[in-house]
Amino acid sequence: MKHLLIFCLLLTAPLVQAQSNATEKAVLDAEKRRFDAQVSKDYSALNQLLADDLVYTHSNGNTDGKESYIQSIRDGKSNYAAIDPQEQKVRVYGNTAIINGVCLIKMNNNNTPTELKLRYTDMYVKKGGQWQMVAWQSLRLTQ
Repeated sequence: MKHLLIFCLLLTAPLVQAQSNATEKAVLDAEKRRFDAQVSKDYSALNQLLADDLVYTHSNGNTDGKESYIQSIRDGKSNYAAIDPQEQKVRVYGNTAIINGVCLIKMNNNNTPTELKLRYTDMYVKKGGQWQMVAWQSLRLTQ
């Protein structure tokens, strides 16, 4: 019986790892779609990818909720030209995922091109079968 249990555990381990990898990929795909939506000003995609109770803490310490963040993109306050993730590590805990990463952001502030290198942590929660970002916090890195 003991050998049968060990054998079954050995058979299921690759399946658990494959499921974990698939979940990590799904979270990173949601993150990529969000970055792309920020740059392309795709408000419909942002509305789907950002949770209603979002807390978005900018690198300068200011915070936004979902509506005020989307509005800042509409108004041009957050005018993204490109977002390039350079490092990303995903940890999944059931229906919650945390991403720790570094990204390079190119944006226009008051018609002045600006580059920011950020270290960030964000959190996604699976709601209604899709991953939505519920929190973002970042800090500037010296380049």
